[in-house]
This record gives sequence, C-alpha cells and structure tokens, in this order.
Amino acid sequence: MNPSPLTAASAHHVYDALIIGSGLAGLTTALLLPPSWRVAIVTKRSITDGSSGWAQGGIAAVLAEGDSFQDHIDDTMVAGAGLCEPEATRFTVEHAPEAIAWLRELGTPFTVEGDGLHLTREGGHSHRRIVHAADATGAAVQHTLIERVRAASNIDVFETHALVDLILSDRHAERRELPRRVLGAYVLDVATDRVEVFAAPHTVLCTGGAGKVYLYTSNPDTATGDGIAAAWRAGCRVANMEFIQFHPTCLYHPKAKSFLISEAVRGEGGLLKLPPHLGSRRFMPDHDPRAELAPRDIVARAIDFEMKKHGIPCVYLDISHQPPAFLHEHFPNILKRCAELGIDITREPIPVVPAAHYTCGGVVTDLRARTDLPGLYCVGEASYTGLHGANRLASNSLLECMVFARAAVRDMVAHPHPAPIAARPWDDSRVIDADEQVVISHNWDELRRFMWDYVGIVRTDKRLERAAHRIALLQAEIQEFYARFHVSSDLLELRNLVQVADLIVRSAQQRKESRGLHYSRDYPYTLPEARPTILVPDPR
Repeated sequence: MNPSPLTAASAHHVYDALIIGSGLAGLTTALLLPPSWRVAIVTKRSITDGSSGWAQGGIAAVLAEGDSFQDHIDDTMVAGAGLCEPEATRFTVEHAPEAIAWLRELGTPFTVEGDGLHLTREGGHSHRRIVHAADATGAAVQHTLIERVRAASNIDVFETHALVDLILSDRHAERRELPRRVLGAYVLDVATDRVEVFAAPHTVLCTGGAGKVYLYTSNPDTATGDGIAAAWRAGCRVANMEFIQFHPTCLYHPKAKSFLISEAVRGEGGLLKLPPHLGSRRFMPDHDPRAELAPRDIVARAIDFEMKKHGIPCVYLDISHQPPAFLHEHFPNILKRCAELGIDITREPIPVVPAAHYTCGGVVTDLRARTDLPGLYCVGEASYTGLHGANRLASNSLLECMVFARAAVRDMVAHPHPAPIAARPWDDSRVIDADEQVVISHNWDELRRFMWDYVGIVRTDKRLERAAHRIALLQAEIQEFYARFHVSSDLLELRNLVQVADLIVRSAQQRKESRGLHYSRDYPYTLPEARPTILVPDPR
C-alpha cells in the first residue's frame, strides 16, 4: 500500500471528533462533546452490538452510608494484587457519583429501593455499592444513551464500518522533525466493500477488549482487540496484556453462546457446588476464606482446579434457596434465559464454566485518556489507565468508561486543534480479490484453540513458547494474505486477534511470577515488588 497525499477537504469524511466503537465509552464520549462539534461514531456492526450491552452486574459507586471512597479504593487495590495505579484508582472512584448522577439525569432506569437506588454487592467489594438495572444494567444504559445519540443532530453513526488502521501524519512535516499525529482512520465500509478516510483532529478508540482470542468467552463476536492492535501498529505502548480476566460463571449449555451468569448471583448468596454424582458439595471454602465472594481470578482458578481434578465439564451455581419472588425481581433475564434452556433456577443449580471475560491491559493512557500519539485518545476496555492492575474488581469497568470519557472530552475541548490538512487515501490498486476465505476461518479457529490450551487460566513457560511459535507462523501467513488481497472484515479481525495474541504471550513471558490473573506453574510465587508489564513498539 502506497497512499498518495490528499487534502482533508477532499477526504471522504471530515469531523471534529472521530469515535471508533459504540459501547458505553464511545456513546458517553459523543454525548459529552459540545453540540457545536461534528462527531462521527464508527462501529463495525450495529450500534447495539458490543460488550457494554451485555454487562449484567452494574456500576460501582460509593453512595451508601457507611461506605467511603477509601474503602472502594482499598477493594480495588486488593483485587488488583498490588498493580493498580493509586492516582488512577482514586481519580476513578472519586468521579463515580458524578457518572451515576449523569446517567440518572438522562433517564437510565436503575433499580430503586425506597427513596434511593438499590445497591447490590459483588465479589471483592466490602460494601453494597453496585448501582444496577435488575440484572441487565449494560443493556439499560446502552438503550438510554443510544436514544440520546440518535436524537443528537451533531452526531453521525456509521454502522457496519470496520477500523482498518489509524492515519498518521508524515514523519517529516514541512521539512521539520515533528511528533507524528493521528489524523483519523482508514475504515472499511462493509456494505460497499470500500475503504474510506475519516479525518479528524481528535480520534478516540473505544473498541473494547479481545475476548474472542480465546475459544470460550463471555464476550460478543465484536471483541477482537481492534483498537489495541491498531494503536500498537501506529506506535503506542501497551501494558499488562497478560492479565486476561476469566469470568468464573459462564452458562454451560450447548445452545447457550456466551451467556454470562452475573457476579451478583454469588453476591446475593449463590453457592458453587460439585455435580450431584460428587455429592453436590460446596467447594469454594476449600480455596479461599471469602468463598464465593472471593475475586474473580481466585474463583475461576478454583473452578478450573475442581474440573480438572474430577474430570468434569462444569460445576454448578446454586441460588435455588432464595425465594422465587426474589429471583424474579433481581435476576429476571438470567431466570428467563435458563428457563428457555430447561433450567429452573428456582429449583435447580445452574451449570457454569469459566470463560475469557475482560482484557485488563491495553493501550497506555494518562488521566486524560491520552495515548502516546497526539490526537489519539483511548477509553474503556481497550485502554490501560492503571485502574485494574492485575485483576479488575467487579463493576469497575463501566465506571472506567464513563469517568475517562469525560476526562477525554475535557482535554479535547481544552486543547482544540485545527482540522488536519493532509490525510492520505487508501490505495488498493495492486491487490486482488481473495480466492480462499477458508484460510481465514481455519487460522481463526487454530488461534482461539491454542490460546485457550496454552495461554489460559494456568500457564507454563513451555505452553507460552508453543503459543509464540504458532503465532509467528500465523502472523507471517496473515501478513502475506493482507498484502495481496482486498481487505475484508473477517481478515481485519483475524489480523487484530493475532496481533493481540502476540502481545498477550510476550507480556506473559516477561512476568516471572504469579500475580492476579496471571498464574504460572513455573513461577507460583509473587515477587515483593509489583511492576506493570509495558511493551514498547519498534520505532518506525
């Protein structure tokens, strides 16, 4: 690809701000920007797709008497196994009530109790502080924000538009050495099969995580690490990619794809048990004094241990001791979905397995959501703010989206920049149509399987070496495919997933200890000093 110069005036699209991703991070950013700004939201499926809408638990915020910012900070730091950045953690926690108040002003239908919000409790939290909308908080928040975005005259939404790569300014601008700046992005319009230019002085990556790099995940199909991979290719640092959170309780059923059983089920008294032929024995007290309310990494490893020890395909989460009316009120969607599959949670336990759930690392940002490249911000799961450390505390993810979206907007408004004067068009004049799409599907399947086998809940040096070797072979094959053929959404996602897999493995190989979500049989101990894993791309 050898793009030629093109002025912004003749580019396909020119905006004041370009937001890539339509989850909570992207929609919040768009709505908080001044109404005088022209804003584009680019999303590779529909505006309703993405991980935010799947969030069941809620949003953590200190609102109850007896709770405090310091308690929320302490809980976050404990879950993060010493790797949470104190400044980022305090910044996020102290801005939580402001975020909840804004959502309530927009009309988000949170569950109420008496004159206030009903607060539930989840694993790792010392108090009830989870604001929720029954057991479908993400969907309720997304619905509210989508209505507002669709009504905003200054916001254009481009669905079925997939990120290809970021556009960078020339290294030698006006014959002077200047810092490279992001000028927007190349975007594939899936409907027309054409790569277009979106030029903007401010670009915000809100692309979510990379759960689809694993065979089993609670994430939607859109979670392919697009923003992380694009930012890395452009020259941004990434950090802590070894810390992939496996949610302990994903519904185990052949007809249930990626259906999560909320953390709140355990928060409201759900018990984890072995199957009936092993006596339906509760096992979490054997692994941690906090039992079912232990952080997710501990619960996931405990389930993984019991499954391998006994050779069983799943364990069971039992909430049937709660009154049916209570379950109908607090978990209507879980109750309904399980009932559709023949599971009556008021009478019987729910079969569950761990599944890749959340990417704790990502693109390095500061407290204003700025990346290493001027003009580029990153908000939400794709980012590394320092909040989550070695393990994310439940219900801090939606909170992080909102707090850092507001921080990014404040910085963009405070530092306006003239529209880019040069954005290079996409040149595919020397490529041809792909003749064997089966190569993509086979590579995708191979990647997800060996990542699950070798880079999963429990790791070893040998497993990581095997994964690294296979990733190198896939990268070479995919790069050759990318250089020769027209891009497609499947190829773009596979390219990004392989890049993210490489970052995960490289990060895991650098960590010579077990901490939080990263557990190594070769290094089962935790080192005295906690340090983040920061990867720096080769200079271009």
